Amino acid sequence: MACTDAVICVHQRPLTVFASPGRYVQGPGATHELGRELQRLGLQGPVLFVAGGTARRDLAPIWQSTLACVGIEPVIEAFGGECSTAEIERLVAIAQSQSFSAVVGAGGGKASDTARAVADALELPAVITPTLASTDSPCSALSVIYTPHGSVEGFRFYNRHPLLVLVDTEVVARAPKRQLVGGLGDALATWFEARTVHESCRHNVLGGLPTTTGTALAKLCCEILLADGPAACAAVEARATTPALERVVEANNLLSGLGFESGGLAVAHAVHNGITEIPGSHHCIHGEKVAFGLLTQLVLEGRPQEEIAEIFRYQKAVGLPITLAEVGVDANSDDQLLRIAERSCIPGESSHNEPFPVTASAVVSALRTADQLGRRLH
Repeated sequence: MACTDAVICVHQRPLTVFASPGRYVQGPGATHELGRELQRLGLQGPVLFVAGGTARRDLAPIWQSTLACVGIEPVIEAFGGECSTAEIERLVAIAQSQSFSAVVGAGGGKASDTARAVADALELPAVITPTLASTDSPCSALSVIYTPHGSVEGFRFYNRHPLLVLVDTEVVARAPKRQLVGGLGDALATWFEARTVHESCRHNVLGGLPTTTGTALAKLCCEILLADGPAACAAVEARATTPALERVVEANNLLSGLGFESGGLAVAHAVHNGITEIPGSHHCIHGEKVAFGLLTQLVLEGRPQEEIAEIFRYQKAVGLPITLAEVGVDANSDDQLLRIAERSCIPGESSHNEPFPVTASAVVSALRTADQLGRRLH
């Protein structure tokens, strides 16, 4: 009994946890190196590619011309556009008809999430090669599952991170500016949520206490975005790769991915999940909704007015939403606001990582106040 008691005692100790993808590669023309990177990891034979439209159009010809020489056969399947249970099951059924050595997700965040889910179901390594820098999804070990109509249905967590994340910044530079800006919104929240989790001694997304490393990476992410965000947006407008764009792409993908998982989430992402309940928000991308969630979080936490004003000004400067209307929500609708707030406070939601009880009524008040502050800047 003494030994059993000791084991139980050890398991009850709070442990810090940090995790990351196996390898991260970034730079102009990185797509041409995918074959060598896969070979370095010991992969060969058929590989399933879950590919969005841009990937099929711009990257598939490169895959087909460069992978065969290293013994890899790309089998390309079109991504259906939504990371839903039905889409995952469809792709798993296709994949079961052939023996694959890995699953590659190529496209935006939802394509990455879907590829990870398919790889997990097939017990295969996942490789992610994003065509956008619009979310911090690529480096993570989870998938956000949506309904076919675009509302958040739930989450899937995996025991393994992607074996490789490869980002071609020439491809990112050619993507619409809105996608990069959305990535700024998603990544900007990383530090402020990680700071909250650190202050409240809550668990991160990995189920442990945040490491000093994870929290520090989240802060570095924010510092890069504030310094280089506008210049990176200008580079995308020029369809050019620059040092500022390289730093922001790394922040959006790698630093934010490590920071949110190992640092933790709070109200900003919980409010995002609530906003997805409003049909009028479905035209907005993930980072745009997270951006307004961040403003709501700062107001709810009662952060210093100088800090709140700085983030409002930054979001306005780069083109992120600062009002409810900009994320498809009617600020005059009590029903919509309550629906967002109640969804953001469900049991197990990241809003409960705050160092104080978070109620739906408090979130409604923060939503209204953030919206009013945003209107003053317009």
